[in-house]
Amino acid sequence: MSLTSYTQGAIQEGDTINADNVEKVRDLLDPIQYLQVSEMGRELRVAPTTQDIYRLSPWEYIEATLRHQGRARFADDGNVVTTEGDPWVGGNPFPDPRSASEVFAGATLSWGRHDVSFYAVKEYDLDPDGKVSYEYQSCWVEMNATGRILLEPKPYMKGHEDKLRFQSVFFLTPSDSRGTSYLNIWPYDQNRYPELYGYLPAFKRVRRFPTNQRFEPMIPGSTIYLSDAWAAGDPFLTWGNYRFVRRGPMLAAINSGWHADDENWQGTVHGGQQGKTFWDTSVELIPEVLVVEAEPTGYPRAPVGKKRVAFDARTLLPVSMVSYDRQGKIYRSFDGAFSLYDKGEQRVMDGAHPYWSWTRVHAHDVQTNRVTRLEQVKEVVGGYRSEANNPDAYDRFLTKGALRRMGT
Repeated sequence: MSLTSYTQGAIQEGDTINADNVEKVRDLLDPIQYLQVSEMGRELRVAPTTQDIYRLSPWEYIEATLRHQGRARFADDGNVVTTEGDPWVGGNPFPDPRSASEVFAGATLSWGRHDVSFYAVKEYDLDPDGKVSYEYQSCWVEMNATGRILLEPKPYMKGHEDKLRFQSVFFLTPSDSRGTSYLNIWPYDQNRYPELYGYLPAFKRVRRFPTNQRFEPMIPGSTIYLSDAWAAGDPFLTWGNYRFVRRGPMLAAINSGWHADDENWQGTVHGGQQGKTFWDTSVELIPEVLVVEAEPTGYPRAPVGKKRVAFDARTLLPVSMVSYDRQGKIYRSFDGAFSLYDKGEQRVMDGAHPYWSWTRVHAHDVQTNRVTRLEQVKEVVGGYRSEANNPDAYDRFLTKGALRRMGT
């Protein structure tokens, strides 16, 4: 429960982890985080361990998990269903997982842990020398069709009971990317691949993309794949060979990442050759993570051979992902930061409770040394703002017709 105790006082809450002392906590970081700190100038501030579970996920998600505990099982085809055989009704289906596949199933069924999430995003793509080579502003939208816990109709969206979620992303800047947009329509059946549509302004039409497009960047310069989303960006039954590889403590940024003092919630940076590679980040000791390994069994042409994802055992939130190439060499990481948007007198409300979400992401391709930084901001160009549980999101952003409108 305390990094001070874990390191016998060598590193305490309030200290900074850097190249001089990182060996003392090497076992608490993933291998790419360790590389970043030991060789690239990344620093991590140490915060106290959060002990209030309601600061680690949305209130409604936690309540639904508790309310529905014991009602989930795997059907014969591998999908998660209720004890009556219906699609899952909301919250984490396996809060006390007995298998690695149960961990990944819960993470896949609800990414952002809200019925609807709308993220206003700024992206910075850095070249191998640490220079920002591309900057984008975009919006990412998620809406659950099943497992809904707050919005009516619940737990299922009428007429879409056979679907898991709708998800889109559309780009606003720079001008040569404005209008580029993508739409994922996920079947509830996790043996099936999502339908992926895209609108590219140069072609002025919506086209369908092949399944393996999930392992390519959506825009120039980025190191982010659709497969990376929430470390569970593909149907969990299109991956396989799930297994636990480690249990134990870990350092992660799970509850102090909101930049409340900045009007647009924008973060500050440090490290790398130009001092711009890494977000300033506070981490804390998670008493136990479950590290799960999985292989992309449904994607024979994927450049990824396997991934290892660390989940906070208390909430089963994925906090770190490291992937390996087909030769088994370390390839890429997806390193997120999260927070309750509640700091002192400053607070962002999500209905009756403070908003909880991700705040920043590092995606690092160590084989090319390219880094993508993402941050969730209050507002991007066009007046789009981050929010949760807006029922208008489907008609505005989550249909093929919406793709065309966003592209014009």
